[in-house]
Amino acid sequence: MRSLPAVLLSLASVACVAADFKDVDPTVFPKDDPRAKDLPKMMSADARKRMQEANERESKAFAAVTTKADWEKYRDVRIKALRASLGTFPDAPKDMKVKVTREIEGDGFVIHNVVFESRPGLWVDANLYLPAKPPTKMPGIIIAHAHHGGKTGGELQDMGMTWARAGTAVLVPDQLGYGERRQHDFNTDKDYDKPFRAGRQDYYFRYNSNLQLSAAGESLMGWMAWDLMRGVDVLLKQKNIDKDRIIMMGSVAGGGDPVGVTAALDNRIACVVPFNFGGWQPESSVLENPDRDFAWFGDGYWESTRGLKNGAKDGFAHYVIVGSVAPRKVIHAHEFAWDAKTDPAWPRLQKIFGFYDAKDNLRFAHGAGTVRASGPGNTHCNHIGAVHRKMLYPALKEWFGMPVPEEYSKNRTRDELTCWTEDARKELKPKKLHEVLDELVLDRIFAGVRRDKGLKPEEAFQAEKKAWAAALGNIEPAAKPEVLEKKAAKIPGGACIPFALDVEPGIVVPGLLLLPLNAKGKLPLVVMVAQGGKAGFLKQRGDAIEAFLKAGVAVCLVDVRGTGETQPGTSAGRGSSRTSVSQTNLILGQPVLGAQLRDLRTVLRWVRTRDGIDATRMAVWGDSFAGTNAADAKFAVPQDADPTATFSEPNAGAIAGFAGVFEEVAVIYTRGQLAPQTLFTSPYLYYPHEAIVPGVSSLGGWLTSGRAVRREGGADGLNRLVGDKPSAPTDAAKWVVEQLKK
Repeated sequence: MRSLPAVLLSLASVACVAADFKDVDPTVFPKDDPRAKDLPKMMSADARKRMQEANERESKAFAAVTTKADWEKYRDVRIKALRASLGTFPDAPKDMKVKVTREIEGDGFVIHNVVFESRPGLWVDANLYLPAKPPTKMPGIIIAHAHHGGKTGGELQDMGMTWARAGTAVLVPDQLGYGERRQHDFNTDKDYDKPFRAGRQDYYFRYNSNLQLSAAGESLMGWMAWDLMRGVDVLLKQKNIDKDRIIMMGSVAGGGDPVGVTAALDNRIACVVPFNFGGWQPESSVLENPDRDFAWFGDGYWESTRGLKNGAKDGFAHYVIVGSVAPRKVIHAHEFAWDAKTDPAWPRLQKIFGFYDAKDNLRFAHGAGTVRASGPGNTHCNHIGAVHRKMLYPALKEWFGMPVPEEYSKNRTRDELTCWTEDARKELKPKKLHEVLDELVLDRIFAGVRRDKGLKPEEAFQAEKKAWAAALGNIEPAAKPEVLEKKAAKIPGGACIPFALDVEPGIVVPGLLLLPLNAKGKLPLVVMVAQGGKAGFLKQRGDAIEAFLKAGVAVCLVDVRGTGETQPGTSAGRGSSRTSVSQTNLILGQPVLGAQLRDLRTVLRWVRTRDGIDATRMAVWGDSFAGTNAADAKFAVPQDADPTATFSEPNAGAIAGFAGVFEEVAVIYTRGQLAPQTLFTSPYLYYPHEAIVPGVSSLGGWLTSGRAVRREGGADGLNRLVGDKPSAPTDAAKWVVEQLKK
């Protein structure tokens, strides 16, 4: 490797080959090089490989479980980790507020429209179906609806009325974000002036709710499960209820997930029926190696309840969650055709129940056909269809003495089943989710301030550093990355050396090292990172790069994973590849932002060892090329309509700041960083999935110790400017140079 002065000297007499930085080739590998073609697929391939490794690890660990004691040890560690992954669970209210807002008499049953407060300010609405003449002791059923719609669905009403007429109390609540708990403004196709799917907005906006909950250190699954637990409280308040016969059922698409988790955490539930959760899925197929390739921990998808944070990292596979209910009762239920011989989870569930000599407490139910076909031979349903209920009745009769009921269907209107009245709203003052989270996060921030009061600056810095290290996952830089360094070429005002670091198997970090001509001695250096990567800097920050080179400062442009050449996609929306990769990484226990910091730290440690670089005068520049939205921009847009506002790209500012926390750099400049305490002003959001490290809003901003820091052009949750307008890039570059030369 030639020294930097030698490189500069050899290029001093070479004619310029580019008019400006826009003409400089930002790529490290030629377009026809397989490595160049692999870069955009790199993160997806890495996530898939790590998921397979987790599958094999946990399959091997479960195979080694041979006794009841082994199982309970294996189970307890994983269910404890599950609970921790879901966020905080407050103490159960001793006297939960419950209000009946309307009673509707039916044929052998009565419907109570009720509301109950599950958390301060957060209310759940539900329809409670009761027998007109309650028996001396009656069982209770809670039904979690599917993502197809809220509590008023026809099949839900059928089940409520049918079982109530047969002597059972049935509670059907709206899950968070649905029906009367809707977090958006699009209930009918008249609510927006362009085409959109009105009936899917409750489902789609779960994405927003989960991201806001995650920012607060919570989860959508955790809050759904808590609501269902409070639903158990409502049932137990009913006259003549049998506390030993509480049953929870989850509908076919999105209802089975929360009831499976709830039953694992709440042993008051005597029986759980988690449709399409715990094993075979409607989209599943027979696999050659299911131990490695089956979706044991769900898929990386924006619908977060199917792929739980830390699931693969901590081993709480879906069948483990459901199996942890043993020896209580479980019906392994499926919307379509199911075969015990092809579901890899079924023998594992049987093994678990066998440890308790309770295999008869594990039953199954299923429909016919496939999700990919239509017609009478395929049992599509919105919640739990009549054909599926027929397979539930025998088990419920045998286990709980519940007679096989006569099916009844006489649906009420949505208005009749509406729980919130004008008077109830005035009295109880229910809040939207973002309002509750805003108060929750402020309380936690103030609690942190009180906790840290009196700490010396260095103690506060170390405490903050420890908290962030825990939240970001593995952020340790690669010790000995494999380095590819290409021949230097001349650029305006200097030389360009393309390089790439293999930071771990399958992960390549490409970059450009730009060196000023005619510089003497060891060079100060600024490392620049942005979502748009090297190409974005050359195109949009050429004036700043020129200013650095003229001032004798070397520049390192680097594409940490997920940026520049390595982006899995350019869209930051709900259904994008970037969102899928980010969610998969959360299942694996590694926020993307933490992995990006690991890459940046590796580059910093590598470049500081190069001959000709002054390791004591290094700066990090984290930038965003995304414009901010006007304060009066149109933010309320359906999830499947083209947004009129733009998304922020805040990660580079965050990792630049963290580089200053975890590495010895002298100067930090950030532009466009997300202001995490501003994420709860609206149910709408305009920032990418990977921008949210779980708990970011409660942790507060990063601290620095002895660094020169300048933050500009911050963005709130709607990508509106926070604080003053950022200075011109050349002015920012001038400030960085001044700090480096002090």
